[in-house]
Amino acid sequence: MTPERKQKLRILATKIRMGVLEGVFNAKSGHPGGSLSAADLLTYLYFEAMQVDPQNPKWEDRDRFVLSKGHAAPVLYSTLAWKGFFPVEDLKTLRKNGAHLQGHPSMKLTPGVDMSTGSLGQGISAAVGMALGGKIGGKGYYVYALLGDGELGEGQVWEAAMFAAAKKLDHLVAIVDNNNLQIDGTVEEVNSPYPIGEKFAAFGWNVIEIDAHDFDQIETAVRQAKQGGGKPTAIIAKSVKGKGVSFMENNVSWHGSAPNEAQYAAAVAELQAVLAQPEGEGK
Repeated sequence: MTPERKQKLRILATKIRMGVLEGVFNAKSGHPGGSLSAADLLTYLYFEAMQVDPQNPKWEDRDRFVLSKGHAAPVLYSTLAWKGFFPVEDLKTLRKNGAHLQGHPSMKLTPGVDMSTGSLGQGISAAVGMALGGKIGGKGYYVYALLGDGELGEGQVWEAAMFAAAKKLDHLVAIVDNNNLQIDGTVEEVNSPYPIGEKFAAFGWNVIEIDAHDFDQIETAVRQAKQGGGKPTAIIAKSVKGKGVSFMENNVSWHGSAPNEAQYAAAVAELQAVLAQPEGEGK
């Protein structure tokens, strides 16, 4: 990846993180930690990998994205806004009565949302259905699903994984946001899913493990996934919960807490400093 492209993505990811914070701050609730950890992944998908059209959100041949960890809606909303599906100003309406940006994504309310999600484990099954439909219909689109590592404790995830491999859904890419923290602590403490990669491989998937904040690695993984060879692909993306805001990073208390005014100002200042960095600095 050229330095120019990487700089462009770094700036976009930072703006998307700022949108996450703006949403949860104005809502006084939401899930910033797992939204910030996934910002680089969604930035690459929507601005480099996926074929989508903000002017035609229901375009039949578009690539699909399913946020299986639906509580991370703030990062999806911010990404869609910066992509042009709706005004960035709408991010301030997160979780407000009558707004189209509710606590979990709704395909009926929000342009660009391909699947309503919230109950963990169910999104990946919907993504499998989309991929199967595309295969039966002879379509070339790809389906991407983002799961949380804590979500892997849901049995439905593994039923979907078994089915996807059995049906050779090689246009399906599951990305695990492996930030190692869920609402009650580390994933090892709650119900360890490790070794994640070996489990997906045992179910018949291609497996790629990457740094979720390295755009070169993200790009390589997505390109490899598109060479599926008759298998779905699982990208295990090692991430930092709260990435980009120093006091939120690797801090489980920010799983579902909104910043107060002082914390919001401090967080925004950190991200603005990233935007001010000279080209080539940072990831």
